[in-house]
Order: sequence, then C-alpha cells, then structure tokens
Amino acid sequence: MRDLRVRDRAKTLVGPVSFEVAHGSTTGLCGPSGAGKSTVLRALVDLLPAGLARDGQVEVAGRPVMPRKGDADLRAKVVLVPQTPIVFGGSILDNALFGLRHVMRAPREALRARAEQALKESGLWREVRDRLDSPAQTLSAGQRQRLCLARALALEPTALLLDEPTSALDERSRDTVEESVAALRGRRTVLLVSHDPAQVDRLCDRTVRLELPGADALVALPS
Repeated sequence: MRDLRVRDRAKTLVGPVSFEVAHGSTTGLCGPSGAGKSTVLRALVDLLPAGLARDGQVEVAGRPVMPRKGDADLRAKVVLVPQTPIVFGGSILDNALFGLRHVMRAPREALRARAEQALKESGLWREVRDRLDSPAQTLSAGQRQRLCLARALALEPTALLLDEPTSALDERSRDTVEESVAALRGRRTVLLVSHDPAQVDRLCDRTVRLELPGADALVALPS
C-alpha cells in the first residue's frame, strides 16, 4: 500500500497510508479512533462503502487492487473477517463450508475434509467435532468468532484480515481467540486491526500505526 487515501468527496477520511506486509508475518494495525483502520482493510479487498473513493497504489499478492471491480477471486484469496461474527442459519459444518462451496468444485467428502482441517486450525475442532450438524446459532460468542476464522481458513487464503476479532468478547473468550490467532503466526499472513496495544504486542511481529487524516500515517515498529 502506497499513499492510500480514502475520500468522501473533498474530505479525506483516511491517509495517506503506506506500508507492506511480509508473507507469513502477523502485522498489527493500530491507531486512534477515526484513523480508518477498518477502512484500510476494506480498501485492500475493494469493499469500501458506496460514495467513498480512494487513490494511491494498493497491491495484494503481486496484483493491483482496482477500485469498484467486484473482484470475487481476490476476496477468496484475501479474506476479511469482520468485527462482529456473521453466523448463518445452518449447521456448524454448513457455516464452515459456506465460502468454500462458492469457490471450489469437489465431492462433498473433500469439502468436508477441508472444513474439518480449518476447524482444527482455528482451534474450534475439539469443542464441536461431536456436533457438527448442530445449529451454529448455539455457539458462544467466542466460538462464533473462531467459526468465522475457520470459514476463512477453509479457503486456503493468501492473507487474513482480522478486524478487531476480540473486541466484543469477554476475557476468557478473548484469550481463546488469541490462542487461535497466535497459532497462525509464521504459517499465515495476517493483518490484525486492534485497539489494544497489549494484544498487538502479544500477537504481532510488527506494528503499523495509523494517524488521523492529514498526518504521515506510516510508522512500522517491531513488536
């Protein structure tokens, strides 16, 4: 990302922002409220709200991200996991398979194996392996967040974008989700938005700090 700015007409909402995320690293994105941390994540996968425009260079996995292209292939490779976990009305397994079914044609057994591996990687498998056909709505908040993480991991993404994944959780659930994210370190490329500097220190290899619009928004610090 180089000199990214996000604007609402003439008003600059975010930027300028410049940084790189190394393959296999976990990078924290932090800064004051209003600096645009979540907006930066959305810009990376071309999911800015209608009415906002961006300029600057954004490149993901060796390819430029062009605004307003509706690039579904990009979003299967770079997956945004939102702050509020989105759980659909089906079973736990159906939820884990949801995105995968749209991008991969394979026998159900192969899809299920991929989903089960993702549930293991997200740290949820031991808690749900005996009730995969149970409604996903029966899961706790922390389990739902890890189910969303599993749904993203099932796609075998190039990178994961995690937007405040523990902000709505109690301390115990936060610790469990953090364990799952920490287990990805060195094996997955992760960009983590967090308002908690201590969490960034615990989970990330380096930190990019955003400043409010108009300031130079690149400060990359080793954790």
